[in-house]
Amino acid sequence: MTKTGFLICFLFIVNKAFAQVDNFYYTSYNKIDSMLTGKKELNLKEAIFTTENAYFDGNLSHYRFENSLQQFTSFIKSLSTNKLISYNHTDFHSVNTHAAIFRMMTDTIPVHVSDTTLLYHLPFQYNFDDYAGKKEWSNMFVSTLMVTRKGNCHSLPLFYKLLTEELGEKSWLALAPNHAYIKLHNQADGWYNVELTSGQFPTDVWIKASGYIHTDAIRNGIYMDTLSLKATVAICMTDLAEGYKHKFTSTYEPEFILQCCNRTLEAFPNYINALLLKAETLFEMFTKTKNENYYRKAENIYSHIHQLGYRKMPEKMYLKWLQSIKEHPGTHHQ
Repeated sequence: MTKTGFLICFLFIVNKAFAQVDNFYYTSYNKIDSMLTGKKELNLKEAIFTTENAYFDGNLSHYRFENSLQQFTSFIKSLSTNKLISYNHTDFHSVNTHAAIFRMMTDTIPVHVSDTTLLYHLPFQYNFDDYAGKKEWSNMFVSTLMVTRKGNCHSLPLFYKLLTEELGEKSWLALAPNHAYIKLHNQADGWYNVELTSGQFPTDVWIKASGYIHTDAIRNGIYMDTLSLKATVAICMTDLAEGYKHKFTSTYEPEFILQCCNRTLEAFPNYINALLLKAETLFEMFTKTKNENYYRKAENIYSHIHQLGYRKMPEKMYLKWLQSIKEHPGTHHQ
């Protein structure tokens, strides 16, 4: 088969797979795909918005999303005009900005709107009622977080990362089992961790010892590593697939989910959620069709996942771990 013939065949297969996919998801896939393939500049804000907008059938207000984000960044800028931290290195401005972001997300702050009116900015809270989006998938969203002030280990660190992008500062998403958090770096302390679910600064040693993390998983870059902007945008592609599956529970096209996972894994090869979703989807396809090829592919991925060092963390253990972060954070002192 010629190269041109192969390309036409490939496009036909892809288009056929997407034929039954909701148009909003098809459009969102193309936008994120363009970023991950270098056709378009990486833009985390756009990737997050288009992922969440697809779930809402295109009805998520871009104006409100932008306006809410700008209100938070403006508030952070006003907070950072004060010296929020005792720090005497040349990167003070950056460290003070991060202190302002952290305070905005975790503290109750009095706001004088006039000589006679005092309001209070309330901290963001962890959504223990639906921390995994099982009741409503949109509880995983940054847009939901900005409205309700309630989030989880997905939306809270992603929101922090988005704020730093808007403010021209640097932060890195990092992963742990069933979890994400933020890594920062400054001249005085080097690398340190920011845990938004509890408002703490757990050390690497503490996270490794308490977080159900196998040594192989760290060595293979699954957990506790700083993620590039491209890898973070790639996570949005898997989020798109997850949202699609939750929205169309009984009618989703598995080929679309596989396409999202494959694109994610090209940019972030060891992203565990994409590997798990791909294997799970292939196994579901085997269950429906009894095609042994799907089973073999799923089995190979599960074997690869195990070799990478992934071990499933039970739900009750995860909740206990979250609580332990708050009670015994092993904090980093700024």
